Amino acid sequence: MPVNTRGAIIRSAPGKYEVTDLVVDDPRQGELQVELAASGLCHSDDHVATGDIPAGHYPMCGGHEGSGVVTAVGPNTPGFAEGDHVVFSFLPGCGRCRWCAGGMQYLCDSGANLLYGSRWDDQDSYRFALPDGTAVSQMCGLGTFAAVTTVDVRSTVKIPQDIPLEVACLTGCGVGTGWGSAVTAADVQPGETVIVMGIGGIGINAVQGAAFAGASHVIAVDPVAFKREKAQELGATHAFEGIEEAADFARSVTNGQGADKAIVTIGVTTGEHVAQAFSSIRKAGVVVVTGLGDITQVGLPISIGELTLFAKELKGAMFGDQNPSADILKMLRLYQEGKLKLDELVTKQYTLDTINEGYEDMHAGRNIRGVLIHS
Repeated sequence: MPVNTRGAIIRSAPGKYEVTDLVVDDPRQGELQVELAASGLCHSDDHVATGDIPAGHYPMCGGHEGSGVVTAVGPNTPGFAEGDHVVFSFLPGCGRCRWCAGGMQYLCDSGANLLYGSRWDDQDSYRFALPDGTAVSQMCGLGTFAAVTTVDVRSTVKIPQDIPLEVACLTGCGVGTGWGSAVTAADVQPGETVIVMGIGGIGINAVQGAAFAGASHVIAVDPVAFKREKAQELGATHAFEGIEEAADFARSVTNGQGADKAIVTIGVTTGEHVAQAFSSIRKAGVVVVTGLGDITQVGLPISIGELTLFAKELKGAMFGDQNPSADILKMLRLYQEGKLKLDELVTKQYTLDTINEGYEDMHAGRNIRGVLIHS
């Protein structure tokens, strides 16, 4: 029988999250029902609330960075059992499409309905409903702001049961996206100088990744003093309030050349931010754009001559060019070995009823990552 639960939904954008009763479908073949333990309060869910990322269907249950315990397994669904601990990937992986087969699971074709929040193979089929029967979509097909959710196995990674679910959830988006942006997408090398613009839930992990990869200078940029201090605790060698100071410093330690890599992880990214990063890098340097803003905006104010004549590279990155099915487990192993910090990322825990307080704290620069704890 369908399960009754509570969750935070957006009815229209711009708007705020509203906690309401929800009815959750039983899992079908290839699906799991999961009791949530924790969910990260990612900026992308706030982008849905502000309308920067338009949802394909309202109302939408927010949340795409979650962990929990499997409570039911759909029929003819091997590989999972009740009691399994899982982390969700906001990007599904079918393992069969061109992108998955080519080692680019982060571009899996199953993600075509990502912002519709429907079942991956049926845009008109939803797993949540309001008590009156109104269909409710799930952010990235997950809806981790609900106490119970039903998800596709393509979005689920089984993890060891001795890893705390309260921090394991972070690897499904923020940690994986930031870490991968440095280690994989930017391919930071030992001895390089790296600038990270924006030290939130993504940027702080780009800092960790760049430090782990052996960068000599990891330069954090953020106007909030608390975030600059946190960046230096987690691997930044230097921190500046603005990109101009950071770029000047990068040139001062590279014989005037500029940073080898610049990673843009600003919460509301604009074309001007990308242009500033582009100006900060050396010839043949690389800019990785991971942050999101208004996704309908078009145009980057960069010099075509500088792009061509200096052979600079500009690239976007989803989940840091990582493959969730494999790399979530790798990151959790690094956490167990003390090489990747997760506990230190959580500034404050919130309840479902204080979810909007969590986002107010994010906007005010009072947290690196807020985590919603389901009890």
